[in-house]
Amino acid sequence: MEKVTETAPRQPAFPKLVPVDAPPEMERFVAAVRRLQDAAVSTNPDGALWTEAAQHIESLCARLEVHAAPEGLAPAGRAGQLPGLGHPLLPPWQIRETGPDGVTMSGHFSRFHVGGNSAVHGGVIPLFFDWHFGMIVSAAGRPYSRTAYLHVDYRRVTPIDEPLFSHGRIDTIDGRKAFVSATMTDSAGTVLSEASALMIRLLPHQP
Repeated sequence: MEKVTETAPRQPAFPKLVPVDAPPEMERFVAAVRRLQDAAVSTNPDGALWTEAAQHIESLCARLEVHAAPEGLAPAGRAGQLPGLGHPLLPPWQIRETGPDGVTMSGHFSRFHVGGNSAVHGGVIPLFFDWHFGMIVSAAGRPYSRTAYLHVDYRRVTPIDEPLFSHGRIDTIDGRKAFVSATMTDSAGTVLSEASALMIRLLPHQP
């Protein structure tokens, strides 16, 4: 009798993400969510208000969940004209210049991103750079890449509520590998942090 060897099912291909033009209503909604995030970590009301606020949020979640959409169809993360692409996880930065030679971004961090003493949490900085590196490889015509490693050098404390800038580029390419780097500065040009990473282009079947 012939022996049948079971193989693991192939992972689905990376979902295609097509940019969308966000309507004004979404822009207002995302701004309100960001405001809520800041308020959630910077207020200290009495117990009754905590409960009332939770009830309002739970009610709104129930209304929104009725309209749940799969990844690639929900506009969050695809709205290029909105800060953070309209995704509240991403800090409110926007792409200012983009091309095969690199991507320049500008924006700020807010109270929601504080780790202590009005400084941006150290874990938020790699999140930002990981997003920035994704934009860089995409602008260079190398979409659908995954981060193999990401290294950050913290040069100075990163402040909140101040205009900041970041410029990144592909340094070298080796087949599927793209070695990238970026530098974040304040409005005076002072270097706040520097990062480097290896981004590996996915094969067609890889998730």
